[in-house]
Amino acid sequence: MTRTTTTTTTTTTTTTAPSPLSGRAIIDALKRTGVEFILSVPDICTSAGLLKPISEDPALRLVRVCKEDEGVSICASLSFCDRRGVLLMQQTGLMDSLNALRAIGVDYRNPVCMMVGLLGKEPDVAPADSRSFGVRVITPILDVMGIRYCVLNSDDDIEAGMQAIDDAYRQSAPVVLLLGRNPL
Repeated sequence: MTRTTTTTTTTTTTTTAPSPLSGRAIIDALKRTGVEFILSVPDICTSAGLLKPISEDPALRLVRVCKEDEGVSICASLSFCDRRGVLLMQQTGLMDSLNALRAIGVDYRNPVCMMVGLLGKEPDVAPADSRSFGVRVITPILDVMGIRYCVLNSDDDIEAGMQAIDDAYRQSAPVVLLLGRNPL
């Protein structure tokens, strides 16, 4: 596995056949990181592997939101109460919420943590190399905004993602965990 790190991003590229990305492993890691709230607009990328198991987990509080930018505000608000939340959505919702993320996360320096499914991304291709334009533009936009991101391609990447969440709360900054494949 090859890891490339810059000041604002962490990208993981797997050069051998990766292990699957397990929804249960992500959920367990989120709980170990102190996440209590999952805010979500249902999406096809995470529904089966993450959203359904989260909805059945008594240790997590699932908050359904109508729009992703509402979730950005709620995640930031939770941090003022010493609570941790993660906003679960797909990249189209991330694009819809960029202005809220810019103001609340970047300008006002709040820890807004997001887990973003990449609809249309090929499993063994880096987001920037995807044939899907909607996927390909995500990492350059996050780079321009100075938002740290991690790509979770397999269970091997989960701990780096959880460290990024811890860092986001410690540094009071937004972070995006990009799901390189749909969690099982």
